[in-house]
Amino acid sequence: MTDFDWTREQFDLPDGMIYLNGNSLGPMPRASVPAMTSFLNDEWRTELIKGWNTKNWFMQTNTLGDRVGRLIGAPEGTTVVGDTLSIKVFQAVASGMAMVPERKVVLSDNGNFPTDLYMVEGLMKLKDAGYELRAPDPEEVMENITEEVGVVMLTEVDYRTGRRHDMKAVIEKAHAVGAVVVWDLAHSAGAVPVDVQGTDVDFAIGCTYKYLNGGPGAPAFIYVAPRLLDTVEPFLSGWYGHEAPFAFDTDYRPMPNKIERMRIGTPSIASFALLSVALDIWDQVDMEEVHAKAVELSELFIREVEARCPGLVLVSPRDPQVRGSHVSFAFEHGYAAMQALIADNVIGDFRAPNVMRFGITPLFVNEADIIGAVDKLEDILKQERWKEDRFQKRSLVT
Repeated sequence: MTDFDWTREQFDLPDGMIYLNGNSLGPMPRASVPAMTSFLNDEWRTELIKGWNTKNWFMQTNTLGDRVGRLIGAPEGTTVVGDTLSIKVFQAVASGMAMVPERKVVLSDNGNFPTDLYMVEGLMKLKDAGYELRAPDPEEVMENITEEVGVVMLTEVDYRTGRRHDMKAVIEKAHAVGAVVVWDLAHSAGAVPVDVQGTDVDFAIGCTYKYLNGGPGAPAFIYVAPRLLDTVEPFLSGWYGHEAPFAFDTDYRPMPNKIERMRIGTPSIASFALLSVALDIWDQVDMEEVHAKAVELSELFIREVEARCPGLVLVSPRDPQVRGSHVSFAFEHGYAAMQALIADNVIGDFRAPNVMRFGITPLFVNEADIIGAVDKLEDILKQERWKEDRFQKRSLVT
């Protein structure tokens, strides 16, 4: 059984802060400082180049990948970490395109995170082969999965509203018409139960700096179905995915029948040290229990906001089973109200044009935090403190 009192103690949050933004950047585990100190003093300083062997740096892409894989239902040997999420989007979609080269349509939706769409646009220009990106409303995706479509690329949990696609239904229809499916799990991994093997996922990608608490710029991950490992074409073919990386051949040969072929270049071992101690916490939790607790806290948050904060309109799905682990409300003055809330040490975030977004992350958020956050929000609205000039200025990052 997951001990949420224990998990809360594992994070180093500032005194008095209510942090409802773990869906954008997870807080720092207390073990991060000693982990980084140990890496600097006991690995890089003492081992230098030997560390690739003596500290097994070379295979941490895989060992950490398997630990992330456990949280998304991936079997051992099918997930690696490294690079950024944008790179992994490019890599997975390109691999999907290569599987169905005669099909020129990539299907997404207009609620997808923009960088996913940008990466596909760039990939289509690079290929220069008449590709088309279609992005209907999320509710219209299923009817747009036709025999024209080569790759379906979707983010399971909508980054603004938290709306969840029906992963199993999308995959079944896509496979029935011969399409490949790429899932972005940026707002799923560590937030909701995922079973990539049980739902027959082709490719899945995601980041580790949100719910998984790997730190700013923490590495991304990519999953490839076992049935594809010997045939998937690694469009970005770096030395780290070569069959014999230290043979230094001038021609690329992908690692046969292994997830290593989806590795690209030399990863950040320092970042891996931070991710590893974050995963030490995740190794002790059950995703079904995490989701159940998140639903309980989210329902409490929605009830309290709707009862005490007039003017805010729920834009997340009301049914918790089709909602991720963040809750969003629309408010005409959402940006200023969020800045006032942050000034009161309750940290959420804002998404244009008018969405106030709150991450409900039970590893470090409890019932008292939920009530305390709504108390502050209610006061800001009643006193109209969001009207203060200091809350109107737009920061570089919202």
